[in-house]
Amino acid sequence: MKTPASRPTSMADLIGIEHTKLDFFQEVQRKVEELKTANTESENQRQEITAILDGITDVMMVLSEDMRIISVNHVFTNLFSYPNEQTAVGRYCYELFRNEDEPCPECPAFRSLSTNSVCKETASFKIDGRTMQFEMVASPLKNPDWPQHRVLIFKRDVTMEKEYQAKYYQAEKLATIGVLATGVAHEVNNPLMAISGYAEGIQRRLSRVEHLMDPGMRQDFREYTETILKECRRCRDIVRALLNFGHPLSNRQGVVHLNAVVVETLRLLQYHLRKKRGVNVVEHLDPDLPAIEGDESQIKQVLLNLLTNATDAIEATGRQGCITVRTFRKGEDAVVLAVEDTGCGIPSGNCDKLFDPFYTTKPVGKGIGIGLSTCYAIVQEHQGEITVVSEPGKGSIFFVTLPLMQQDVDAKEHCHA
Repeated sequence: MKTPASRPTSMADLIGIEHTKLDFFQEVQRKVEELKTANTESENQRQEITAILDGITDVMMVLSEDMRIISVNHVFTNLFSYPNEQTAVGRYCYELFRNEDEPCPECPAFRSLSTNSVCKETASFKIDGRTMQFEMVASPLKNPDWPQHRVLIFKRDVTMEKEYQAKYYQAEKLATIGVLATGVAHEVNNPLMAISGYAEGIQRRLSRVEHLMDPGMRQDFREYTETILKECRRCRDIVRALLNFGHPLSNRQGVVHLNAVVVETLRLLQYHLRKKRGVNVVEHLDPDLPAIEGDESQIKQVLLNLLTNATDAIEATGRQGCITVRTFRKGEDAVVLAVEDTGCGIPSGNCDKLFDPFYTTKPVGKGIGIGLSTCYAIVQEHQGEITVVSEPGKGSIFFVTLPLMQQDVDAKEHCHA
């Protein structure tokens, strides 16, 4: 069988093939240009978003449902001194901020994911030895194409803002205390002077009539008048202490002996503690405790507040309890004032809020302290640190760590040299 011969390729066929190739290459070139344009626009948008994110001064994180970090901004790396953002990716949020092995029960990220709404919270974190306060905003990020939902967290550092709020609150409260203390001083000092003056007069005149009295009565008169004078002097010291508490912002820096501060503050609280039946106070003061430099009246305020909080915590249990005040040395360059109580303790969810301005768990009219936020500000001004360890139902311990006077530290270092 004879197969037909192939038809030779004509000029028209060649022109058609080349025309098709030309259209194809032109289409490819158009696509390449479109991709270049789209890539340029995408890069411009990326740079714009990056510039916006870099302009955000808050810590920003994207977390997974199990609180694992997916991405962070440069502020986060600056806060933790990380070389780049990728260093934090894959770690747990609570591991970095809390040094804990499980999520925080009050975390706003969980509430945001469960309620599908924006949630806010304020909390304190200890980072690189510094206690910092953050306002947190959690916003849910839900996408059906993602295997898990995500949450966007903003954390704004409000440490300085809270400290200034505490100082403002302290200034207002102490201004009122100062006015009241001045009035008390004028009202109380006048009758005290009259009482002590008459008691001294009785003592002077007693010698004239002593020969007319039996020895027992003569001794009673001397003891009575001496007791009146002693109590008048004690009341005078209490009024002076009230005046010192009313003017803590004078910044009277000087040598402070913590043991003496404890003794004087407990003397000031004698009446208050006497009313709290079932509250026993125990002192364990280091007799060799070195002095510190600071404002004695301000440190007394801190101790006064810790003691009144401790008595209220014991009273809240409805049973008898004990307050233990300790002073001891910490290392070579610091001393510690510790106030421990066997009261009701502090729930873990409240520990981070204790040092926030205006935060209190006491009803109106309860408590005579200045507030833990002011205590925090005072201790910070003294280059110290205040921390708390508490267990609900068992009690709390507040530790106030204060640095030694610089010359004592230098002398110690010189001895070791």
